[in-house]
Amino acid sequence: MKRTIALVFHPPTPAGDLTELVGAARRAATEDLIANLRSLGIPSILSTPAVEAPFLRDLDAEIHESAPGTDFHFGRTLHRILRETKADAVLYFGSGSGCLLETRHLERLAQFIERSDAAVLLNNFYSCDFAAISDVASIAAIDPPGTDNALGFALADAGIACHALPRDAASQFDIDVPIDLLLLKAFERGGPRLRGVLATWGYEHPSLEALCQCLTNRTALVQLGGRIQPATWQAFEQATACRTAGFSEGRGLRSYPDRRTPLLQGILSTESGAFFDRLEAACDAAILDTRALLPLAPGGRLPPAADRFASDLFLSSRVQDPHWRAVTEAAAESAIPLLLGGHNLVSGGLFLLADVCWKGRNLPRRLHPDPFSWKEE
Repeated sequence: MKRTIALVFHPPTPAGDLTELVGAARRAATEDLIANLRSLGIPSILSTPAVEAPFLRDLDAEIHESAPGTDFHFGRTLHRILRETKADAVLYFGSGSGCLLETRHLERLAQFIERSDAAVLLNNFYSCDFAAISDVASIAAIDPPGTDNALGFALADAGIACHALPRDAASQFDIDVPIDLLLLKAFERGGPRLRGVLATWGYEHPSLEALCQCLTNRTALVQLGGRIQPATWQAFEQATACRTAGFSEGRGLRSYPDRRTPLLQGILSTESGAFFDRLEAACDAAILDTRALLPLAPGGRLPPAADRFASDLFLSSRVQDPHWRAVTEAAAESAIPLLLGGHNLVSGGLFLLADVCWKGRNLPRRLHPDPFSWKEE
């Protein structure tokens, strides 16, 4: 049997009440994950900056602290820890990922890495959040990517067989921003420690209930926007009653080096009010991944997390970036229900919304006709 470890990377938490809430939720989700892994006999290693280590001392995991003042590089850190541990196989997780995985899911990941060939099983090939790697030695020669998003590309380019998990809420949901937490809280999902943290937060989303009503309404049209994977969109449409429209922009935004500018960034930087007026006229509700759509700050970077998180919650007075503040104000004044967030909102979030929007609604789940084949008699 292989010597298997679980390796969890937990990032630093920026200062601010909203960012600290997301950080606390990630810590709680990590604790739930490590407890589940331990029940399967898989020891865990937690890689985190020194500033985060004091919050994680009570976890049943070995902690590897990165030195203060050093720039984090995912691939080099991964290589170093795997060399030091001499593991044969590894389950990698970014903290906040896998928060909806059950024991049965973890058992399947553990079974995968017992295979004899060099292979990797990723939750998302295009933007990795967690992965099962069957042969640690095979990844030692790859050019290590700076972030985990590009791990699938790096492994595939090195000739390692890459496999992807079925897309559903369990495999795709990842805690990144406050709207992710609001979805988990509203629908009572996640492990016991995570739910305990979320129970202390009193914020309720002003549009979530109205949007869920649209999802179960056959006459409603819901607009999607952002880094949407076509299979995710298809699954969402099949599981909801509403009609959907959308625009998929910015896929691979953090995985590809060219960083091409999505089309709508230019429009929203100058015409945010007009955009939301047109959106109201075009649909009954909208779910938007703003990171791929809103304009970047000077220097080609996203605004600070505090700005992005406040924008997700329509707290425009707390948004310092002028373009993002204007967009947030226009969104807050919209007459239709809106959800704003990051990539998870149009990935794992869509799967979760499609699953739970039916709660308490006595509508038939069979919404679409059976497929027909000309070969049938």
